[in-house]
Parts: sequence; C-alpha cells; structure tokens
Amino acid sequence: MSVADCDEFGSGTGILPVRLNPMKKRSRSSVTAPRALASVATEPTVATPGQPGGKPGRTSPTHLLSVRDYDLAATLNSGQAFRWEWRGDAWHGVVGRRAVAVQQTDQGIAAQTAEPVADWDWLAEYLQTSVNLEAVLATFPDDEPMRAAVAACRGLRLLRQEPWECLASFILSSTKQITQIRQIVAELCRRFGEPLTALHQGEPCCSFPTAERLARCTEAELRECKAGFRAPYLLGSAQRVASGDCDLARVADLPLAAARTELMRLPGVGPKIADCALLFAFGFPTAFPLDVWVLRALGRLYFPRRRVTPRRLRAFAESGFGPHAGFAQQYLFHYIRTIHPA
Repeated sequence: MSVADCDEFGSGTGILPVRLNPMKKRSRSSVTAPRALASVATEPTVATPGQPGGKPGRTSPTHLLSVRDYDLAATLNSGQAFRWEWRGDAWHGVVGRRAVAVQQTDQGIAAQTAEPVADWDWLAEYLQTSVNLEAVLATFPDDEPMRAAVAACRGLRLLRQEPWECLASFILSSTKQITQIRQIVAELCRRFGEPLTALHQGEPCCSFPTAERLARCTEAELRECKAGFRAPYLLGSAQRVASGDCDLARVADLPLAAARTELMRLPGVGPKIADCALLFAFGFPTAFPLDVWVLRALGRLYFPRRRVTPRRLRAFAESGFGPHAGFAQQYLFHYIRTIHPA
C-alpha cells in the first residue's frame, strides 16, 4: 500500500481536472423540495446571559427544520466540512458567525443557537433542506454500484458552505485524514478567528478567520497551527483573495471549467481542491472531486477485475454520472470510506 493509499484526501494538486457541462448559477441548487418542508419553531428553552469568547449567551428557542430523507450524521461527517463535533446528543459547530447545535428528530432537524435569531434561512441554506433528494437520486446512473451506495448512505446531502472557509479548509486537507484536518482548522480558528458567543460555559468558540486576517499572518504562525507544508499555500491564497486578485464572489457566475481554472490560480489549489470548493460552497452540481477514495471506489466498484489507469477512471467520471454528478461522487466517497472500505 502506498502512502497516498493511506491518505483521506490525497494531494490537491496531482489530479487532472474533470470538465463537465457548466450550468448557470441559479440552476445549481439541485431540485427544490415541496413547500411542505417548512421551518417551524418549538417551545423556547431556558436562556442565560453571557459574553462572547466561550461564555454562554441567551440561547435561542429550539427551532425545527422540517425535512424528510435527511441523514444528518452522514452529511456532517462525510468530509465536506470540518467544524462539526458530536457532543452528547447533538452535533455542535459554527456556521458563519453563529455557534449552533443540531440534532436529528423524527420530524426533521432540531437546531439551537447561542443567541436568539429571527430568521433561520441561513441554516436551511447551509444544510440544503429544500433539496428534493428523491429527484436528485433519480438522476444517478441505474447500476449496481450506485444502487448499493444509495441504499447504504440514503439521506446523505451536500452542504452549501461559505466559499473562503471551504476553500481554505481544503487547502489544509492535502494528505491529511479528516480528524487531523478538524484539529488544524480548530487551532486556526482559535488563534485567528473572532470570538463568538458559545452555547455552553467554558466552550471556546470562534469564527473561521477571514482571508484578510490570515493575509496578515506569517508563515511561521500558520505552521504553529500544524499546517506544515500547507502554510505557505494558505498564506498565499489568503493574500490573493484579500487583495481582490482572486474574487471569490465572481467565481459562482463562471462556467464550471472557467471557475475551476480561476481557483487553480491560487497557491496549493489543484483540480481536486478546486472541485471540492466548487461542489460544497459554490453549488456546481457537476463538479466531481477525484481523490484517493473516489478513484478507489470507481476502480473497485466499476472495474473489479481489471487494472484501470487513473486517466481512464477520470474519463469515466466525466461522462457517467449525470447532472448531479457531484452528489453521486459524495455517495461513492462516503460508501467506500465507511461502508465498503476493504
């Protein structure tokens, strides 16, 4: 087994880009679910006053995002985002500048923030609860490997993250396992993020540092977060984003191939890292990140008794997975990594 075979994500620069048909920005949000999947609030919980930086605030009432066919644990633990942690009976994380806890219920997803909020659209957008999963799955190829992945991972969704946080996190992911990436991201936030009001006493809580903040760091400071050889890549990318040389707001309006090319101008961003950001943050449904696990899934599940070159697997990925190819990719990734790893 090679070193690359032991990596969760492999190198972000060593895989050729997958070029699929671009779709316009507003058509990227997959398929909207029926109106019945609305948001409702439940009874408020007891709230206590507090201050930012690890002290509890006046927590919000528990809010219910009513959604069917949603596997919250698989979604938050499938290598898309790195700020979620299971504590007790809920997933705790930070979305934007809000500390939030979410929990699967029979009715949908129950959520609570450290401070009261009037509008929960930000969380519904992040979790993509309006996507009609049945319609998305219907676009997948009707073959045995895909059917097995869907049966094992049904309810897995794609998140819609803030672009800079997503891109920077995947720059830090190269050759690291998911647990290690979470540790690096947590330390980066602790050192350079803005203090936020926490859900629980003594719980450190900070935002993800902006490109502008990281652009002012030294490489040595980033290495202290265990970023290793990724430190100069993160620093260089932060400086180019902060200066406006790379306008992330513009990327979402480009065709897929052009958007990938634009992100790959940044230090340390290869095709795989670019496609991760395009799929998980910018909403390109045909972006198809190819890492060690996905290449393994394609080879093992679709060509089980043949030696197939990575180039052939990339060509196969380009043409075989339909208008929601990125969604299919995530099912294959999670399936091969957690259900069928041997």
